[in-house]
Amino acid sequence: MESVLTSPTSIAHIVLVYALVISVGLALGRIKVFGVSLGVTFVLFVGLAAGHFGMAIEPHVLTFLRDFGLILFIFFIGLQVGPSFFSSFKSGGIILNGLAAGAIVLSILVTILLWALTAGLIDLPTMLGVHFGAVTNTPGLGATQEALAVMGWEGADIAVAYACAYPLGVVGIIVSAIIIRILFRVNLAEEDKAWEADEADKNEAPSSFYVEVVNDFLHGQTIQSIRQFINRPFVCARIQSPGGPIRSPGPDTEVFKGDILRIVSESEHKAGIVAFFGKEALGVDLQIQHSPIHSETVLVTDPKVNGLKISDLHLSHYDGLNITRLFRAGMELFPYRSIHLQLGDRLRVVGPERAIMRFTARVGNQSHKLDHPNIISIFVGIALGILAGVLPIAIPGIPVPVKLGLAGGPLIVAILLGRYGPNLRLATYTTNSASLMLRELGIAFFLASVGLAAGDGFLQAFVSGEGFAYMALGLCITMFPLLIVGYVARRFFSLNYLSIVGMMAGTTTDPPALAYAAILSEKNSSAVAYSTVYPLAMFLRILTGQALLLIFWAEL
Repeated sequence: MESVLTSPTSIAHIVLVYALVISVGLALGRIKVFGVSLGVTFVLFVGLAAGHFGMAIEPHVLTFLRDFGLILFIFFIGLQVGPSFFSSFKSGGIILNGLAAGAIVLSILVTILLWALTAGLIDLPTMLGVHFGAVTNTPGLGATQEALAVMGWEGADIAVAYACAYPLGVVGIIVSAIIIRILFRVNLAEEDKAWEADEADKNEAPSSFYVEVVNDFLHGQTIQSIRQFINRPFVCARIQSPGGPIRSPGPDTEVFKGDILRIVSESEHKAGIVAFFGKEALGVDLQIQHSPIHSETVLVTDPKVNGLKISDLHLSHYDGLNITRLFRAGMELFPYRSIHLQLGDRLRVVGPERAIMRFTARVGNQSHKLDHPNIISIFVGIALGILAGVLPIAIPGIPVPVKLGLAGGPLIVAILLGRYGPNLRLATYTTNSASLMLRELGIAFFLASVGLAAGDGFLQAFVSGEGFAYMALGLCITMFPLLIVGYVARRFFSLNYLSIVGMMAGTTTDPPALAYAAILSEKNSSAVAYSTVYPLAMFLRILTGQALLLIFWAEL
């Protein structure tokens, strides 16, 4: 019995150790100090303690659980933000990526400066180990280790310096975020409201308004022909002629002078549409209770509808039914005819009750069908992400091919699947509870594994005195660039605080910092910023270590 529970290769021992480390870490992570708790990040510190006290895990199993946990966490982050990733990049991504690149350059400059100031006491490879621990970037460490092996480096393992700097690297990122919050007296509730308002503008949520047909040219024209004349996308949800009933028009419905139309369009098109019809009708309400036209929100749950364009649904066959809005991943979108539907989309439909019933049967509207995650698409996505991560990218002048790694590859693939999966008829929808469960499980395994692996060497470095130096140097590399960039982001660009925290986490490619950001708000603002800068940050982190070795190799 004892051998089963104590042998590093025993399944019972491995499961027991991880269960203890994760459960104790999560419990301690709930403790708040000055109103701040570390949450799942505390699993790392419990893992360090467990590793020091001899709770050993077979190395291959530990490596597998660490990498697989990271892949799970990153992949589901990518799926979550995929639908809004590209729109976010267009609106604010240039600024966020510019700030992230600036922070990376600053961290490199600080690393070089500290290496020069140590006057040869710490060699460059070891300083790079400190650097990657400080910015919590494991793929960068691995890429640098591979480059050192190719170059014939015979010095100390830089992973020890990485392990010493990593814990304070995690803390330093969070402390930097807290300092920015205190410095600018940030109110989190106000930041949530400001982000929601900003997202509404970015996502160009459709608006509804009423117009009166005054333009003589439109008398007797159909809705479809008017849409072509105006050359602006809009949906006519209701129409009423003077003294007549409220109707739900189709594309062939004719309009006449004096008609009142309820229009749904993107806000930017409102002025042009109103001018073309004649004038805006104020004080009108065609949504009165006795109207024969109904409005309902239906859920897309039929796999056969996944990936279809709205035009493929042939709304003209549903007796005047119109789709006026599409809700997806927290966004309200205008229902362009060319937009591809996804499982989990919610559609606001307007029309006769019988037409709505027929349309509801067409798209599904059975929420229980979404309770099960689409396992095939998830593992296909993970497999593609792994292949993308290990694919070598040759860059002229760099002797070692650059790789995105086990974090960068799955993230990029997940973002693409979240955005374009339905175009390929792939069902990528996952319920929030399932996604959150797998993300939390992944990050817990990752942090526990890092702690267990570094526990023994971590203490030994402190016994020799080097560990304290690595931690102090790493903290400088962590905090100085983040504080400077965080101040610039808030002071000069007036960025939302939650987006700044997400940008900091993405710049350091640090899942624990993102997990901390999730504690601050239930919105996905930090996750969007994190995912916006993560691909570029990951690429630069992987590249910079190898580039520094090439630049300064002659001095080693």
